Amino acid sequence: MARPDPGIPPHHGERSARQLRLLKGGSEPDPRFTLANERTFLAWIRTALALMAGGIAVEAFTADVFAPEFRKSLAVILLLLGMLLSASASLRWLNVERAMRHKQPLPIPLLVPLLSIGGALVTAALIAFVVLR
Repeated sequence: MARPDPGIPPHHGERSARQLRLLKGGSEPDPRFTLANERTFLAWIRTALALMAGGIAVEAFTADVFAPEFRKSLAVILLLLGMLLSASASLRWLNVERAMRHKQPLPIPLLVPLLSIGGALVTAALIAFVVLR
């Protein structure tokens, strides 16, 4: 007889031991809050993908606009920002899920200053380019 997959809960409505370890126990939050947390995660992922697409576009399509060093720097900043935002989004999702399960205050998002500072750096570089051109 085949053994059940350990990632699948043994009974409908129960979590597996692996899932409980990841979530660090607690009680199930209202599904609406979990789904809202997931939608927020997906919004951060869409933003990360847009930043990565922008980095690729800068490198691929602006050879006649920017000097090679500036173009590469701008592309790398956008790509790194997208990568960091993507990784931070998954950690944020998990930390919010854990906080809801333990009825604790939601953690302050690292994503907001990360995105703000990164966006400001890219904007400052573009302003410098326009002014110095």
